[in-house]
Amino acid sequence: MAKILIVDDEQDIADLVSYNLEKEGFNTIKAYDGADVLKIVKTQKPDLIILDLMLPHMNGLDICRAIRRNPETASLPIIMLTAKGDEVDKIIGLEIGADDYMTKPFSIKELIARVRTILRRLHDNNNKTGKEKFQYEELTINYASCLVQVGGKPVTLSPTELKLLFFLSRNSGRVYSRNQILDQVWGDDIFITDRAVDVHVRRLRSQIEEDIENPRYILTVRGFGYKFADIQ
Repeated sequence: MAKILIVDDEQDIADLVSYNLEKEGFNTIKAYDGADVLKIVKTQKPDLIILDLMLPHMNGLDICRAIRRNPETASLPIIMLTAKGDEVDKIIGLEIGADDYMTKPFSIKELIARVRTILRRLHDNNNKTGKEKFQYEELTINYASCLVQVGGKPVTLSPTELKLLFFLSRNSGRVYSRNQILDQVWGDDIFITDRAVDVHVRRLRSQIEEDIENPRYILTVRGFGYKFADIQ
């Protein structure tokens, strides 16, 4: 069963989340100080992190940035769990690579549903069979190994960004609304707004596009949504 790292300086909350996840069959690790998290990630190798934003010594945003910068942990799923409910905080969290975002107080059932959804999405991505590959201009995707390269150089993407790129590239030329993308990439049982699509598209473009203001791969269709470029 998946191993979940719970990071929260409020021990009662960490214990509550841990207890309920373990009731559902997950293994859990708890951390109460931001300074300990990167070491635990390296040594314990969790499958997903539930990460509080406000932590002593190293805050959740800096931890998220550090995890995404390290190629060994770049694809590690992260759910941010915090008392901050400001829309700006949510957008910042998603832009630096969080896969999902919840605010306190929260529903344990909803948190567990999100954990399951993200892990299922990651499992689906990692279990593509065959050596299916995709190439368009400088962009190369290996769906089986989840390797993405631009100009021959590997690109580090979060699980959600990978799923978004996989979905759009497999349906190149077809336009999808934000709600359709939410259904296909996040699924019906994820509790997230269509604004998250814009955030993840912008972050994905920052990783694969040479000029994010004039993208070649992920194109905006004004008034409707997004598509991958038409391939002749």
